[in-house]
Parts: sequence; structure tokens; C-alpha cells
Amino acid sequence: MNAEVGMDADVERFLTHLVVERRASAHTVAAYRRDLQRFVGDWGEIPTTTIRSHHVREFAGRLHARGLSPRTIARHLSSVRSFFDYLVRHGDLGANPATGVRAPKQRQRLPKTMDPDQTAQLFSERVESSIEVRDRALLELLYGSGIRLAELVDIDIRDLDLANGFVTVTGKGQKTRVVPIGKAALDAIQNWLAKRPDAIGRDPLFTSRGRARMSPRNVQLRLKKIAARTTGNDGVHPHLLRHSFASHLLESSGDLRAVQELLGHADISTTQVYTHLDFQHLAKVYDAAHPRARRRPRTENEGECAPSRRGQSTP
Repeated sequence: MNAEVGMDADVERFLTHLVVERRASAHTVAAYRRDLQRFVGDWGEIPTTTIRSHHVREFAGRLHARGLSPRTIARHLSSVRSFFDYLVRHGDLGANPATGVRAPKQRQRLPKTMDPDQTAQLFSERVESSIEVRDRALLELLYGSGIRLAELVDIDIRDLDLANGFVTVTGKGQKTRVVPIGKAALDAIQNWLAKRPDAIGRDPLFTSRGRARMSPRNVQLRLKKIAARTTGNDGVHPHLLRHSFASHLLESSGDLRAVQELLGHADISTTQVYTHLDFQHLAKVYDAAHPRARRRPRTENEGECAPSRRGQSTP
């Protein structure tokens, strides 16, 4: 690496590495590009070899001064850290200057979910047309298996094992996993395939017009319309169904490891956020049902008109 050259060329090498060697998605590469271009915009006039930890800390401070959230700052730092890790591995740098630089502490935001009754409303409509049958199948698969939107649209017919009730999906980092298909989703998929008698194994499972693969945006719009009709809420999106799948499954089973495997999380700490949702559910049940619950709602005039217990014996 030429010490007299700025970081632009090194960033392009790193992005090419993401595409060619790590086979990262276009969305992932675009996110890295945006974050690193912002870093280069601050320090690109100096050679990469002269970047030190104080440069990275100043970059994080500038992001904070611009009003960016701790979560966004953490994402930028992660991108910068990965970039310098790549250069260290290839012998261009002796150490990663972003190591140890932390973003401002952020509050953990719990994912929003739908309760089982709200989720059931999504499937309350009768389906007749081919489009409606297709939409029912993709809804059942999203909620019934907890897969990501990108995983859903990438499924080909050959990825299905309908006899045994499984589908193979490709997740983040091009990692594949096999997830079960519930009976409702299995029936819906078979109904959809019955509408496509000429479909073959390498065809996409979910198509728009003809044999064209559905786009993620199309799935989002279809779910939005269905939710608006059935629940009155047009804010429903595919990842909300994934969160709801995880929360409902954990609430019923208590098996965190199984939920981790089904979601395709590399680290169980990512899955543990759903335990907080489960605790919230338990707290609500306790508050509503237990006579000694501290947060039990007070009844009107409670304590004012209650009969006196003076002189009564304690049972």
C-alpha cells in the first residue's frame, strides 16, 4: 500500500473484498460504503497508515455533535473497525486504530411485536384469486418460520422439502439453514404451487407477474395492504412478523437455544432480547391477576369506602 495515497483506494479494495470473497449482499456493501465515505470525508486527505485511534474518536465525536443516535454511531464505528481489520489481515497496517473506540451508551430498544390475536387477524380473509393464494402462502411462511424478508424472496421451489416439512434458506453471510414449515404454511404453499403447474425446481417460490421473482418491496407493500384491511394497522412489516414469531415461540416453549437456531442468530445474545419481552408478558399477567401485585390498578374510591376491619380477627 502506498503511504502517500489516501483512503479512497483502500476503501474500494475493502468493498471489492466484501463482494468477491465474503459474498456480501448489495444492501450490506452499500451500507459499508456510506459509512466509510463519511469517515473518508473527515480524514481522507491523509494516508491510511497515519490514522490513529484519536482520529477515530474524533470521528465518533463529530457524529455525536451532528445529532446521530448512539446506535447509528455504533454502526459507523463497526464499519470502520471492519475496514481496518481487513487492512491489518493483509499486512497493510500493524494495528487497528478503531479497536477500543466505543460509541455513546445506548438504551436497548425492545422489538415491537403483535400479540397472537392480532396476528391471527392477518389470516382471517378468505383467499380465492392466485394473488391472494400467493399472499397467504408468503404470510404463513414469514410468521410460521420466522425467516427474514431477504430469505423469503430468495427461496426457489427446489429449496422446499414438502414431504418432510422443511425449507432451506440462505441468511446473512451466505449461511444456509434448514427451518421447519408448519402445517398452515405447508398447506398454503401447496395451494400456491397448485396455481403454477408449469413451475420447475429452479423457479422462484414467490413470483409477481409470470415467473419474475417477487422483490422485497413488493412483499412489504402486499403485507401492508393486507394488514390495513384485516387489522386496521398499515404499519405491519415482515420483520414485525419475525419478532412476533420469536416472542410467541419463546413464550410458549421457553427454549432460547431453539429460537436462536430457528432465527439463524450467530450469537445467542441477539436472541436474548426476546426474553425481556417474555418477562414483560409475565409481569402483565402478574399485575392483572395477583391480589398482592404492586402495580394492580386501584378501583374507584379504593380505601375510602371499604368496611372497617377494626376489631376483626386475622384469619
